[in-house]
Amino acid sequence: MDTSPRNTAARTAVMDVRSRDYQPEVESEFAETLITSRQNTSPRRLVEPGPSVSELARILRAAAAAPDHGLLRPWRFVIVPKARRADLAEVFALALIDRDPGATLDQIEAARDKAHRAPMLMLVVARLGVDEARIPPLERMVSVGCAVQNMLLMAHSLGLGSGLTSGQAMPSARMRGLFQLTEGEEAVCFLNMGTVAKRKLGRAHPGVQDFLSTL
Repeated sequence: MDTSPRNTAARTAVMDVRSRDYQPEVESEFAETLITSRQNTSPRRLVEPGPSVSELARILRAAAAAPDHGLLRPWRFVIVPKARRADLAEVFALALIDRDPGATLDQIEAARDKAHRAPMLMLVVARLGVDEARIPPLERMVSVGCAVQNMLLMAHSLGLGSGLTSGQAMPSARMRGLFQLTEGEEAVCFLNMGTVAKRKLGRAHPGVQDFLSTL
């Protein structure tokens, strides 16, 4: 039996939860409903208010609970406050011009507009450097995805809408410069959060038989 302090604390936490009238069927039904009812919401449909200070703290604590082999924390997040949205807007615009010097003014303005939509906007950064060679980058990316999913689910549980956005500007030198990304770090996507102005119909999820097989 693993009697390390970390595992002892984990078992104690589980026992504490179960001592408070823990009901597996109720808890699992809640978890399933939370997970399957979450929707990706376009930033265009996210309005004020965004998460409060206390809500954001809970969302970030959820990220910290993601699986993390080797305790590398292969992810970090950078909030883009309203005062810096114009800087991000210029990165979007200039990255578009770099890719397409013939871009129209309307296209350039549309690129800038992407920085000004959701009340809460943060960059998801994957830390895939060589600080721990025995844990491959692909496994670290799984940890990044788990941290993001935890955040999305916590936001959903708080009644907030959320969505992920990316685009061709993500790997650009201008994006890396603005967010001061270091060697081994990659800009993965933006996480958008706010109040849903208009909800859409839920999408059909694939059946288990579509992605499960037996060796």
